[in-house]
Amino acid sequence: MSSVFSNPLSIPVLGFCAYSGTGKTTLLKQLIPELNRRGVRLAVIKHAHHNFDVDIPGKDSYEMRKAGAKQMLVASHIRWALMTEEPLDTDPSLQHLLKQIEQDKVDIVLVEGFKKLALPKIELHRASHGKPFIHTHDENIVAIACCDDTTTPDELTRLDLNNVGQIADFVMQYQQSWQAPEVNIPVNPALASTPQSGEQGLSVAQGINHILSQVTPLKSSETLALDELDNRVLASDSISPVNVPQQTNSAMDGYGFAYSDVASGKTLTVVAEVLAGHGYEHTVQSGEAVRIMTGAPIPAGVDTVQPRELCEADADTLTLLEPEQIKSGQHVRLAGEDIGINDVALAKGTRLTAAELGLLASLGCNQAEVVNAPVVAVFSTGDEVSQPGEPLKPNCIYDSNRYTIKSMARKLGCKVVDLGIIEDNEQALTDALQQASLTADVVISSGGVSVGNADYIKTVLAKIGHINFWRINMRPGRPLAVGKINDTLFFGLPGNPVAVMVSFLQFVQPALRKLSGEQEFADNRPWHPQYIPAIADENLRSKTGRTEFLRGIYHLDTDGKMHVKSTGAQGSGMLSSMVNANCLIVIGEQDDGIAKGESVFIQPFADVL
Repeated sequence: MSSVFSNPLSIPVLGFCAYSGTGKTTLLKQLIPELNRRGVRLAVIKHAHHNFDVDIPGKDSYEMRKAGAKQMLVASHIRWALMTEEPLDTDPSLQHLLKQIEQDKVDIVLVEGFKKLALPKIELHRASHGKPFIHTHDENIVAIACCDDTTTPDELTRLDLNNVGQIADFVMQYQQSWQAPEVNIPVNPALASTPQSGEQGLSVAQGINHILSQVTPLKSSETLALDELDNRVLASDSISPVNVPQQTNSAMDGYGFAYSDVASGKTLTVVAEVLAGHGYEHTVQSGEAVRIMTGAPIPAGVDTVQPRELCEADADTLTLLEPEQIKSGQHVRLAGEDIGINDVALAKGTRLTAAELGLLASLGCNQAEVVNAPVVAVFSTGDEVSQPGEPLKPNCIYDSNRYTIKSMARKLGCKVVDLGIIEDNEQALTDALQQASLTADVVISSGGVSVGNADYIKTVLAKIGHINFWRINMRPGRPLAVGKINDTLFFGLPGNPVAVMVSFLQFVQPALRKLSGEQEFADNRPWHPQYIPAIADENLRSKTGRTEFLRGIYHLDTDGKMHVKSTGAQGSGMLSSMVNANCLIVIGEQDDGIAKGESVFIQPFADVL
């Protein structure tokens, strides 16, 4: 049975397998120069079953390795070699070795050894050796190179073991016809709405879609001053009252002139200096130029600017350097080229953050109409929770979830009403929830939503509202209660601190974004959790049939890609793991884990945590 092999390269990999003594190395020593003669660029990987060295005692590189250098790179004008000391208990990974190949310089990789891997291979066979065939138990054999006295199956290509040219023909045909397999892109859990067959409960995507179907965006609005608009959502399009930029201006410190003067090669006369915030009232004539600063308005008669460092100038004369490189209109910003007067500067449904507020200010706007902020009422329940700052009661814990939820809601522009800790009393819960439903758009609690739990909250919700208790196929955060009390949305989140944050990010956040009037523009889908791909820097465990949310730390690596690793222990009560993390690692229902080096989705904390 062959071990699984996945080619990490965009070029083909072809193995040669045979029993010892069949002549693999002898064939490759003849095949390599023949393929080189035909213009095929080759890389070769050979698996040695014993210890080996590519250096000799006495050489500097040898002595440095033996002194403890994990990697030693030695180079000259004709070759370079990287030697790596990495003792392993098992055979090295071919995938790892292949990633060391500079694939842009190679057409195909030939592999000698690794015969147990499920990579495409040519089997070498000599009947005189009396050895069994390999292809009978390896379906990855694509051809057999053998002698005349060997009988081969019709479905496999037969090659003459002693005809190097024929084998070279096959290798070239294989290389030219090979196509890279489709990349295994993980399924975005926010889009994969179908739970695994046989699973009980809802997928993450189904839960999100069910919740969003119950949310109606708020219609009421208010007009606020610029300093009060942070994280609010526009209730109407913001129309630009001016051109941006307002005047045609210079994008450089330099000299402005008419492009028609460039071809003349004449020395130009500098007639004025134009500073930002000032202008030149006269028309610049042919043969004239102005010294101009970045942002200064372009005078009449000027259509091109040359940077100062590409000019030679004294008090009143200018010589243009490299005139053949000058282009008409260069370094000139036209009035309205960013935003024209009466254009939509920001569309209805845009959430206003630092960049949007700066844009409004640049248009001269000192206020805007925004959707009323959603009012979110938050409470904790249970005799086991104590208020921070008060003595901790025996067998109790301090209430942390309420403060986490309030902070996340505020970062989404919501107004928060803190209902405190409500005692485990049916009447107290009934009164608090009914009162909250009259003033709040959303009510959020944590704990007491597991099926079979004896908390009063389920009894109360069944009497005064319409509530669904769901099992979500996810970890952490399986129990979730969603529904309405009168017209107020209700979310009952799990009790574990990490599960509260994970559930808020996946389910409450989309609802609050839609409720506040935020729009989903084209490729930007703010209602849904925002997942982005990254490369796993370690093996990540999961379980098929549920979406796994691991606390992770991501960074941009030297390869220009996002990389991520977990924070370590993943207990649902370990708040420190969320403090140390900057994202969630999201492993979809279809995966039973992510191998090191594979792609995985992450959910950065930037927006809410």
